[in-house]
Amino acid sequence: MAKKRPLNIFSLAFLDVMSCGFGAVILIFLIVNHDAQQNQAVVNKDLLAEIRLLDYQVLQGEKDLFDLIEAKDDSQARLSNANEKAVVIEKSLKAQLDKLLELEANSIATQADTKELQSDIESRQLEVKKLEAQKAANDGNQIRNVKGEGDRQYLTGMRVGGRNVVIVVDSSASMLDDTIVNVLRRRNMPIEKQRQAPKWQRAIRTVEWLAAQLPLDAEFQLMSFNESNQTLVPGGSNDWQPMADGTQINAAITKLKEQVPKGGTNLEGVMLALRSLSPIPDNVYFITDGLPTRGESEPRSATVDGRRRLDLFRDAAERLPRQIPVNVILFPMEGDPSAAAAWWQLARVSGGAFISPSWDWP
Repeated sequence: MAKKRPLNIFSLAFLDVMSCGFGAVILIFLIVNHDAQQNQAVVNKDLLAEIRLLDYQVLQGEKDLFDLIEAKDDSQARLSNANEKAVVIEKSLKAQLDKLLELEANSIATQADTKELQSDIESRQLEVKKLEAQKAANDGNQIRNVKGEGDRQYLTGMRVGGRNVVIVVDSSASMLDDTIVNVLRRRNMPIEKQRQAPKWQRAIRTVEWLAAQLPLDAEFQLMSFNESNQTLVPGGSNDWQPMADGTQINAAITKLKEQVPKGGTNLEGVMLALRSLSPIPDNVYFITDGLPTRGESEPRSATVDGRRRLDLFRDAAERLPRQIPVNVILFPMEGDPSAAAAWWQLARVSGGAFISPSWDWP
């Protein structure tokens, strides 16, 4: 019996099988790895595209955010501007309402004063008859002559007399004309044109008329006032000046003719000047066109309403002693409806006279 060949696990056939199996594993690994790399490349391209899309969206979002911030700032600015306008409109409406209430109050007061004016007119008519009797006697005792009818007291009921007499002339810019528009227009004219303004010339003629009625034995002062007040007598003296031969009063009127109306109206200052005279005046004659626009202190605002002007008038009137008669010749100014009632009340309380003559007087 032949001897069997011994079994060897590392025979050639086994090695072949192992080699084939190992090669198959390697081949599978290569195939799988190749597919993974291809898939990774595709994924990387998709991620890169998404990243770029996200970057674009971020940039677009930042731009939109900036636009929204600008729109918000613009909206806030417009809102703030609208609030400011609303406050201004509210203040304007309140001011208009105050004016309406003031006009209503003045209207009621005027109606109440009408009856007093009627009784005052009746008493003035009696004085007119007395003045007519005095006219002939006064014609030969006047220092100055007035063109036309001269002594026209019978037309006004305003008697000029007293031992110490003051004539006060309003020389503010409003004396250039009766309307605000024409005052602004004339204010820009040459100086000589301003001096020739009809309203200002009328004021000067009124001073000449008053001066012509002053008694020969009287003493006088002639003052003008705008934002400040000044005496017009030669040398700027604040003392009483004698009528004498008329030299002093004529020189004072000449100086008045050289003035040009300008500035605001400070009534308080001239009242203090009248108060400082010694002895106090027997009569004061105001030639004016309205209420004051400021006091002695610097105004807080460039504009002043009707109520404030009345307050300034009352403050100024309280500066003058009650025993001094205040006579008023008023040339009414547009836009100052309270002036006539206020000045008339002061004249009535002080024992003086009030007139608002026609345009052709004196």
